[in-house]
Amino acid sequence: MKRLDGTRGSRDVKTCPQCKMRYPNEATYCFVEGASLVTLPDPRIGTLLAGRYVIEEVIGEGGMATVYRARHKLTDRELAVKIMNPLLASDAVVRERFRREARSAQKLAHPNIIEIEGQGDTEDGTAYIAMELLQGESLAPVIARGPLDVDRAIHVMIQIARGVARAHDLEIIHRDIKPENIFLCRREDGSDLVKVLDFGIAKSRQDSRLTGQGELFGTPQYMAPERIMGDDTGGSSDIYALGVVFFEMLTGELPFNAPDVTVFFVKHMEEAPPPVRSLNVRVPEELDDLVQRMLAKSPADRPVDAHRVHQDLLEIIRDREAVAPPSAVEEDVVHSAPPPTLAAGPADQWARRVFVLDQMLAKAFGAKARAPGELTTILDQANALVRQVVSLRTESFRAQQTLEQIDGKGREKRTQLGFAVDQLGVDASKAKEDLRTAREALRRCEDEARDARARYEAAHKEALFWEGRCGFLEPSADLAQAYRSIADSVDEWLALQQEARRSEELADAAERVANDLDFQLRELRAALSKHEQELDSSRDACEARIVNHGKDADRLETELLELTTRFCEPLRTRPELAPLFKELDTDAAA
Repeated sequence: MKRLDGTRGSRDVKTCPQCKMRYPNEATYCFVEGASLVTLPDPRIGTLLAGRYVIEEVIGEGGMATVYRARHKLTDRELAVKIMNPLLASDAVVRERFRREARSAQKLAHPNIIEIEGQGDTEDGTAYIAMELLQGESLAPVIARGPLDVDRAIHVMIQIARGVARAHDLEIIHRDIKPENIFLCRREDGSDLVKVLDFGIAKSRQDSRLTGQGELFGTPQYMAPERIMGDDTGGSSDIYALGVVFFEMLTGELPFNAPDVTVFFVKHMEEAPPPVRSLNVRVPEELDDLVQRMLAKSPADRPVDAHRVHQDLLEIIRDREAVAPPSAVEEDVVHSAPPPTLAAGPADQWARRVFVLDQMLAKAFGAKARAPGELTTILDQANALVRQVVSLRTESFRAQQTLEQIDGKGREKRTQLGFAVDQLGVDASKAKEDLRTAREALRRCEDEARDARARYEAAHKEALFWEGRCGFLEPSADLAQAYRSIADSVDEWLALQQEARRSEELADAAERVANDLDFQLRELRAALSKHEQELDSSRDACEARIVNHGKDADRLETELLELTTRFCEPLRTRPELAPLFKELDTDAAA
């Protein structure tokens, strides 16, 4: 792991308790204040990651990883960095699941899914993910305070459904949807902007290598019955989990409560959830019905996909004469990133510091030429190092600009393809709904045709009975009625057979439409995958330049620390230099 000063080895980092400037572990006092240094409680604080991410403070911790607030050294942009627990680094499967979180979310590129900037390994081999820094709170503490207002809940639901629909369109199944993985940011108008988080155990339908037989991932309170039974083959399990979350948002309670995991599983598989309106009478019947359908035990009885959930929610919000949240297109326009600008950073600080050191010589000795040779040599060396640091930092920023342009093109392409996927996804959702309806109609027709045949067989049997009774000796009214019943049952059977054939034709046509739309979606997914692959080599080259320039600049800044400490040591006792030391103090604290 590389510190801001460029040192490696021991992970301890020290800081001045007064000016907060950071030092390598071997340093003992602050060259500005002269104060003894203290060790930082978290060794990653103050370190530089990937040549550009300065780790500043811990903002979240879990068993899998720690999340830090960080600052982009080149652009001064704040972001979050999630670093995997080093104890898990040796587990190849866990590492790959961690990496897949970044790849999955980055591929999705949707306003309602957290944005991933990059990923990689620290110098000690620990995986990390750099992502947008969110301001707000997760849905979990919001629910803990009580049920959400119905309109606010619907707004949040709509955005969650949009994000999940995008994931499913690109064949990513989340598998751990719960309030802790849904984050609520605040827009300028005070409304909620929803972000779906943590695709760490997300499953690509094209990659089952990381899911071993018998493995079960997720949170028991939100698990669909088929997941519990190990039959998780599609996005319907996410729909079920969304149903649990929606129930919780509207009532403040889970649909099922249990003392342990086993009882939770039994209730998910066997017990019907209570109506939402039995716990919150303000919930409209249409919304209660949607949640109940999402919580159906069989995937076939749930909404066909997240697009259908989204459309149902939009209809409900329109019926309530409320305004739906901004569309994904509007959100993407609002949150488009501005072009990067070169941030004031360590190189600028060192340039100012060396200028102050030059002033110290002039004030202490009247002129630089009259100062001791050792001090002037140190100052000349510091000036040369600062010029090198500035040059390296400028080259790093140029590489960062190129990287931003590559990412911008990638984001633009992902956005274009994403909108196309959304439109196709909506059409495909309707096609799947039509196909389900057509198949249900066909099944009913086939059932009715079988019943008609049974009635014909019964009528035929009845006719044979009366034929035997009359023995062709004399006419019989019962026989005539039996013959009429046979004719009626044959007519009915024939009509229902024809209806079944028409239903079969409709079902076949609906299946062809659904298959065609699915083919188009596969083509779009392939285009997106190809585009990402084309950008990867360019990204890798830029990132390598940034990392290498960062390492060189860190090494030079370490030398600057040593030179400045040697320069200041003999001058610290001079009272006339106190204002200049104060200026160094102010600069260090900035």
